[in-house]
Amino acid sequence: MKNVKICKRGCGYKPGHGKHERRRGRSSFWMHDSELVFTELKLKEGNSFLDMGCGPGDYSIQASRLVKDTGVVYALDRWQDVIDDLKEKANSEGLKNIRGMISDITSPLPIEEGCIDVYFISTVLHSLDLAKDGDMIFGEIHRVLKPDGRLAIIECKNEEMSFGPPLHMRLSPEGLVNSITNYGFEKISLVDLGCNYMIQFGKKSKILGKRENQK
Repeated sequence: MKNVKICKRGCGYKPGHGKHERRRGRSSFWMHDSELVFTELKLKEGNSFLDMGCGPGDYSIQASRLVKDTGVVYALDRWQDVIDDLKEKANSEGLKNIRGMISDITSPLPIEEGCIDVYFISTVLHSLDLAKDGDMIFGEIHRVLKPDGRLAIIECKNEEMSFGPPLHMRLSPEGLVNSITNYGFEKISLVDLGCNYMIQFGKKSKILGKRENQK
């Protein structure tokens, strides 16, 4: 991924610094070709889609339109005002299949076991301590995914840029693959989004857990 494409959308993005801005964030949806993202996700009518750390909900809104009334979108975020804003936006657009929930990725999820087709998490993992919380995070992802479900992760490239997280926080695709495969997943695909990249993982039948692998 050394030959970086020119990002088509929003590569001048810089996160806000105020409390209000941190909560709502700025969606990575506009940083790259979101149409390519959803082409790769291959969502179908009737699918269940979980958007973890949904923020302003751009991905949730688009997923809602694709899975339609027979599908469901679980939009999860830590902040009540973020979820309230998303619910208001969904209602204004006549979208009835979005279920906004307060949830922390490092805690048990308020989702039933084995009911999610696609668990989606965009530009969130780099801000977490995966060494400390990885067992909980990926154990819960493994639990809620269907046997043929997929985990889709978008992260910033681990290259020096004038926007986004500092270099020391960025996660390489190789590093993510090496880490996440320890938790019962296998890499399916990697797509270059210009400024960012997206990796998809399939669910293996057995989850090992990082600590078990180290025994």
